[in-house]
Amino acid sequence: MPQSAVIGVDIGTSSSKGVLVGLDGTVLHTAVREHAVDRPAPGHVEMHADIWWDELASLTRELTSAHEADVVAVGVSGMGPCVLLTDENDTPVRPAILYGVDTRSVPQIERLESELGANEVARRCGSRLTTQAAGPKVAWIAEQEPELFRRARRLYMPSSWLVRRLTGAYVLDHHSASQSTPLYDIVARDWYTPWTDRIAPGIELPELRWSGEAAGTVTAEAAHLTGLPTGIPVTTGTIDAWAEALSVGAHGIGDLMLMYGTTMFLVHTVPGLLRDPSLWSTVGALPDTRNLAGGMATSGAVTSWLRDLFGSDDYRQLLHLAEESGPGAGGLLMLPYFAGERTPITDPRARGVIAGLTLSHTRGDLYRAALEGTAYGVRHNIEAIEAAGGDIRRVVAVGGGTQGRLWTQIVSDVTGRAQEVRTTSIGASYGGALLAAQLVSDARIDIWNPVQEVVTPRPEMTSRYDELYALYRELYPASSHVVHALSDFQSR
Repeated sequence: MPQSAVIGVDIGTSSSKGVLVGLDGTVLHTAVREHAVDRPAPGHVEMHADIWWDELASLTRELTSAHEADVVAVGVSGMGPCVLLTDENDTPVRPAILYGVDTRSVPQIERLESELGANEVARRCGSRLTTQAAGPKVAWIAEQEPELFRRARRLYMPSSWLVRRLTGAYVLDHHSASQSTPLYDIVARDWYTPWTDRIAPGIELPELRWSGEAAGTVTAEAAHLTGLPTGIPVTTGTIDAWAEALSVGAHGIGDLMLMYGTTMFLVHTVPGLLRDPSLWSTVGALPDTRNLAGGMATSGAVTSWLRDLFGSDDYRQLLHLAEESGPGAGGLLMLPYFAGERTPITDPRARGVIAGLTLSHTRGDLYRAALEGTAYGVRHNIEAIEAAGGDIRRVVAVGGGTQGRLWTQIVSDVTGRAQEVRTTSIGASYGGALLAAQLVSDARIDIWNPVQEVVTPRPEMTSRYDELYALYRELYPASSHVVHALSDFQSR
């Protein structure tokens, strides 16, 4: 008799990932579909929603055929917050606008803060308006593409779009809604009608549920397209970073998750509502939880860029060269703001800077500088979280960047923080699978995914990095006027 299993699917920035997991947490099969974002103009980052559904269907067909198992539930997640508007027939009116890596909505942010009051937005919604927020992107479509906006009737994100196609339910999880500033009231935990009517007139907003709740069951049509059994439950889902945190059990009070991916995400679970203008205050993926979060616009994206620039397909070779380079990367400092920066500087016009270059520097030095630059960004975010009242008691690492351990070791050395690494670091799709399993069983993450090792800081390295981190903090204010002028030049 086939064993019972669940499927988790996550739609990421550069790929979609699926995992088939037994109810005991054993990974039975994984599958990946790579894709690229569209960049139709400077600061614009988009993706067609057809990619999300087509890749889910392809992933589930592979997963269900690769291993004999009785699939009993499905969990979904995706990058976000994104803005996908559809008409009354659920046909997208335009490609989806992605999360904080898309910086087009700066004029709408400035206008909405002036009209609504920046402090009032932060008080009601938990966060200031930034390029991460979904609300200003809805406003951008309304202002810049009014003929398309007049056709719009519904708002989706990757996870809710998959739920709609799988079950017919029009729902969104509370966490994703809480990143839709200023549309969601973080205290009332509901849409804030005075502002939704103003910013998204004519849009029927989705019903709100918690990430682990069942949104519905797989329809006969969806089953035919995906290979999934008809009638099995599908979770409401959430944004990928929060699914990543669930995948490694980093959702207790005092936990901090570091997600090593295309971007770097930090999610800290707090006992009550904390607000800080340089960070994002959200509700959690689980009921009665709250988070203080941060995110860097690039991390793995910079290492991928360097890999392509070097003409290398082998990350292991580049990691070896970076390890040979040694702490300090031969005297290089990198600001990893290649797509602007989200927290804590909140500057969409920031740009990458590599300081200290000489003719003697190597590929290994540059790659090391990218890893160290990300680590300095993590430390900057950690300091901002603690300054805002966060109390970080445990750090858990997850994501593809934990492989090889050099990057995690550098982050521990730079921050002076130990990091737990769990046995399975697949990430969001595994977290989605866990939520799916909890619909039909008593699955627990400590049994599914125990701690494999703890990466501890090396005191002699931490003291050395303290000096370099101080220079890193000086580099942005010293160079910002130049990179802002260059950003403006790039936008012409």
